Amino acid sequence: MFSFPQIDPIAFSLGPVDVRWYALAYMAGFILGWLMLRQIIKTYHQPLSLPQLDTLLNASLLGVIVGGRLGYVMFYQPGFYLANPLQIFALWQGGMSFHGGFLGVICAVIAVGRYYRLNILAVGDAVAMVAPIGLFFGRLANFINAELYGRVTDSAFGIVFPGAGSQPRHPSQLYEACLEGLVLFVFLFWRYRQIYSPDSTRDTSGHGTILAYFLIGYGLSRYLVEFAREPDAHIGYLVSLPYFTLSMGQLLSLPMIAAGVAMLFYLPYLRRLT
Repeated sequence: MFSFPQIDPIAFSLGPVDVRWYALAYMAGFILGWLMLRQIIKTYHQPLSLPQLDTLLNASLLGVIVGGRLGYVMFYQPGFYLANPLQIFALWQGGMSFHGGFLGVICAVIAVGRYYRLNILAVGDAVAMVAPIGLFFGRLANFINAELYGRVTDSAFGIVFPGAGSQPRHPSQLYEACLEGLVLFVFLFWRYRQIYSPDSTRDTSGHGTILAYFLIGYGLSRYLVEFAREPDAHIGYLVSLPYFTLSMGQLLSLPMIAAGVAMLFYLPYLRRLT
């Protein structure tokens, strides 16, 4: 059993303003993703210009915030926010959904792609390839905040989280940071280099593949880690049987996996549309 590191969720303060590690994680994910996309544009000549990238970054940031918040409101606490609609805007109190934020980014990619008449699948591939960077930092911030912790365990990896009782629990945030972040990024980056090599800049036969892999990879990673993660207290398990449970995170991940598999089959048709 490991001891939980006593890290203050507040990284530093600027007068009356507290800057939290969670906010810095968002910033780190966007900045590093932006820098990598700039390098991709220079190296692989794909799939948009630097000024267009800046527009995409701003649109994606808006999509993450609006989509992530609305996703949390609709998927996790619709009753509470229906009774307290003004609380929807209280972002400082927490409550963001990855699945909602992902839909927001998809909307941003489609909007920017259509506005500049870009290959939307190629833009989606580039964004999907760098997305695990943000997921990695976000899950580390969840760990620092001692939130979204795992179920009770007797394994050697168990950690006693503050506010979660005296029993050791799975550090599910670190599991997700590893699978959704590091492992998925390495795989997507490897495949991206194969598909978008400088020798195949005019070949569109692989466009959309990275996005499909991201949907499947994230969905599977999240689905598996949910077996070690404590469900949201106000929701619990949607299905609770002796040898099987289903959480809201797993339910939302299943359509992602299905969409990714469907994309792989229908990519030839989608490429003709874009």
